[in-house]
Amino acid sequence: MTTYFRIAIPTPLRRQFDYLIPANFHAKLPQVGVRVKVPFGRQTLVGILLEIVYETDVPVQKLKQVIEVLDEQPVFDDELLQLLRWCSLYYHHPIGEVMQNALPVKLRQGADTQIKGIRRWQITPEGEQVDIQTLKRAAKQIALLADLKQSPSGLLDSQLTEQHVGWRPVMKRLHEKAWVQSIEENALPIASPLSPAPTLNVDQKIAIDRIIYQQKEGNQFHAYVLEGVTGSGKTEVYLQVIQDIIKQGKQALVLVPEIGLTPQLLDRFLKRLDGRIAIMHSGLNDEERLQAWLNTQAGSADVIIGTRSAVFSPLLRPGIIIIDEEHDLSFKQQDGFRYSARDLAVKRARDLNIPIVLGSATPSLETLYNALQGRYETLLLPERAGNAKPPSIHLLDVRSQKMEQGISAQLLHKMKEHLERDSQVLLFLNRRGFAPVLMCHECGWHALCPRCDAHMTLHQSNSQLRCHHCGTEQYKPSACPACKCEDLLQIGFGTERIEHALTELFPQYQVIRIDRDSTRRKGSMQALLKEINNGKRQILIGTQMLAKGHHFPNVTLVAMLNADHGLYSSDFRASERMGQLILQVAGRAGREEKEGEVLIQTHHPDHPLFTPLLKHDYPGFAKTLIEERQQTELPPFTHLALLRAEAVDQQSPMIFLEQARLMLESVGHASQNESMLCDVILMGPFPALMERRAGRYRAQLLIQANNRKQLQSLFASSISQIENDKTAKKVRWSIDIDPQDLM
Repeated sequence: MTTYFRIAIPTPLRRQFDYLIPANFHAKLPQVGVRVKVPFGRQTLVGILLEIVYETDVPVQKLKQVIEVLDEQPVFDDELLQLLRWCSLYYHHPIGEVMQNALPVKLRQGADTQIKGIRRWQITPEGEQVDIQTLKRAAKQIALLADLKQSPSGLLDSQLTEQHVGWRPVMKRLHEKAWVQSIEENALPIASPLSPAPTLNVDQKIAIDRIIYQQKEGNQFHAYVLEGVTGSGKTEVYLQVIQDIIKQGKQALVLVPEIGLTPQLLDRFLKRLDGRIAIMHSGLNDEERLQAWLNTQAGSADVIIGTRSAVFSPLLRPGIIIIDEEHDLSFKQQDGFRYSARDLAVKRARDLNIPIVLGSATPSLETLYNALQGRYETLLLPERAGNAKPPSIHLLDVRSQKMEQGISAQLLHKMKEHLERDSQVLLFLNRRGFAPVLMCHECGWHALCPRCDAHMTLHQSNSQLRCHHCGTEQYKPSACPACKCEDLLQIGFGTERIEHALTELFPQYQVIRIDRDSTRRKGSMQALLKEINNGKRQILIGTQMLAKGHHFPNVTLVAMLNADHGLYSSDFRASERMGQLILQVAGRAGREEKEGEVLIQTHHPDHPLFTPLLKHDYPGFAKTLIEERQQTELPPFTHLALLRAEAVDQQSPMIFLEQARLMLESVGHASQNESMLCDVILMGPFPALMERRAGRYRAQLLIQANNRKQLQSLFASSISQIENDKTAKKVRWSIDIDPQDLM
């Protein structure tokens, strides 16, 4: 009987591919879930074996042979394979790309699955006896020996690379002299409880006991919403629950929204937990990420901390999943395979029959709705931990007020008050760069991106104009390209401009800026946060990177320089995100003994959405929005999908989407369920809000359904027809199920 391998290959085609078994293959048939190297067109690709079959619909003479089976053991176990298959069906994305997304880059490229340790260099007794004065002509050897003498536990390769340029040949000479030795050890940092646990309040005890009790009752799926005000000690709840999970010999998966949150969370975990911790995020190099993934797969990691893609981490001993800041938009992948890590984590916890905790001070409306429906259990932390009190929140009416570089006189006065008390001040502006618009005062010329329908942002530090949508960069012109006038106006404010203004307004205080531009280098975020917590910087200015989850004990004044962007947006989720952002930013103030104060600059102080937020009443704020969503039949009361298309010409996306709409309508009419099209609304196609981006024109078709199953059925029945239509070959197109960004 002829045997065929059915393989998932990373290609945009929504299908699996049959191959002949490798030539001279006499070994035992491989297990499903291993990687295989295959010819595909003119390329050689790495795919995943999904099935071993004995029949194929493809003529045998057209089938190619597998080049090589790369693994003895599957890289995906049955549970992960099942989850990834489900992802492909639910998000209507090609199975090969789904599986590639779940693997570290090196495994996608065919690297072996050997777990490697990390090397630590230590000085030997002979090296301790060396008189450095005798090495006057060997400055690099002196420097290395001096550092090793000051580090009894030794230094890692990565630490040496940061501190000494070209250290390897120098270390080799020291090793030949037997003055140093290397030790191979596990790549994962091992935590050891050094810091004592703080005293818990009643609400924290109730939450911890409830999660642990339910988990021990039968290791069954249960979803908790840990809704706690900022500073209420949600992380302490995570720590104590995870410690119990580790004692049971199980693993905990912790997802965080931003890379910037990972170092401080790792630091707290290392000081409190008793086990090995794996880190997974895009800030690691390919080898570091591979080793973390392999150690997790082998069960060496007791805790896995990662960003969005860590939801696909292999778990040998699953015990619990925790989503920190579950409301955050970062958990939704916005291109390619457009999955929601939060939703997948809930699905995975259900499949694994383990509990999941969704933590936030400002839960998403979808999560609150699930709690109202009884699907999730809410655990409340209504008070701040310790002696900290909620900060007072006030609006600053800046209408007709004199502004100093975007900062009102009232705010400047308050900043001076807090700084003179030896406290820190944090200013929030979610716009980086110096000025968002560069304009000619003579003729009105604007610096526009040549590839997008957007202005280019001025970055003063390097005299560059940069598009924040496609990354195009240009030097700032010395004169207007249109009329040659040299009077170019810098309109609007970004974090770089505010930093410059604050340096001039408060010359006696140190200013620090945290945004994507100031934290590009590896380790720069940790270094800046260390400066803040050491009190070396008194004025902090930053974007959302600074506002999410950070603990700054000496910050007593927080100000939002522009809070109006979410009041009148065309995005129905804008109000929800505005409220979440205000309370998250406000939560950075007064987190310990000192009282906190929050000021919000606005041109609309009478807007009703501000009323509950000023009282820290997020439940009341969310209740109003949920009622509005119900009346307008928007999520979570209905379900959305977005069919997107883009091309280098303006017409092709619209033509493709018009054709797709006809196909969707045809499938709906042909369905045995006559009510399908009554419950499904097709809107569009229409150009995207920013029609041209990165040199391509974009359009979209919005599909709304009362029933999730109807939405899925509609796409399942039409996806093949849409994919094979001739208009699809002229565009890039994708399906976004449960879209979070309609722009």
